[in-house]
Amino acid sequence: DRTDFRFPQTVVHRTRLEKTEATAVVHELLQQTFQLFSTTGSSADQDKSLLDRFLVGLDQQLEDLDTCLREGRTPEQSPLGSESSRLAVKSYFQRMSVYLKEKECSHCAWEVVSMEIRRCLVFANELIGKLRK
Repeated sequence: DRTDFRFPQTVVHRTRLEKTEATAVVHELLQQTFQLFSTTGSSADQDKSLLDRFLVGLDQQLEDLDTCLREGRTPEQSPLGSESSRLAVKSYFQRMSVYLKEKECSHCAWEVVSMEIRRCLVFANELIGKLRK
């Protein structure tokens, strides 16, 4: 099954991305990933302990990013950066959720979504690399 969930690459590949916005985008990517894999049906065919470790790791990263967002913003900045970037990420994950529902959360559908999430996390890693510069 080949499905294009249309990852919002323009958010990741923009040349001028403020650190606060980049942090907010990574936060949203991780938050949406956490929510997607926390849903019922996500662990039916997966190793439960592996999934639990993945979710614990995501939760820790989210806590760390929350701290960065609180410490790194000025009073006039939105605590979660650009709303349009966040909405693009949310829409991307909504498309995956709809796909899973249409496929009745089948094992095959979860495999497709898992591969897409891996790709998404590569982009998140690119953003993190930009933050370190």
